[in-house]
Amino acid sequence: MATTDSKDGEEKQERIDISTAMRKAAGQLAELLRCEPSSVSSLKATDDGWTADVEVVEIEKIPDTTSVMASYRVSLDGQGQLVGYERIRRYARGQVDR
Repeated sequence: MATTDSKDGEEKQERIDISTAMRKAAGQLAELLRCEPSSVSSLKATDDGWTADVEVVEIEKIPDTTSVMASYRVSLDGQGQLVGYERIRRYARGQVDR
């Protein structure tokens, strides 16, 4: 990982790139929840790192469109380490936002 010198002489690690942040957000949430995320629906840089919204199938049902999905907000530091997460929404897979 590349480093840069700050004003006070300390070395500071550079922020990871957006594609790495997306993979790390999904991967670390999958490890915690023990299920594979369906998608990353939002990813944005913050002052402290990254925030991502990750979609997960919480309850599989038949037909597939009635499965229960959840959206989790994941917070990463600038180097991609998970610092927090929360479930922000639950919905049926077939539900369309308006």
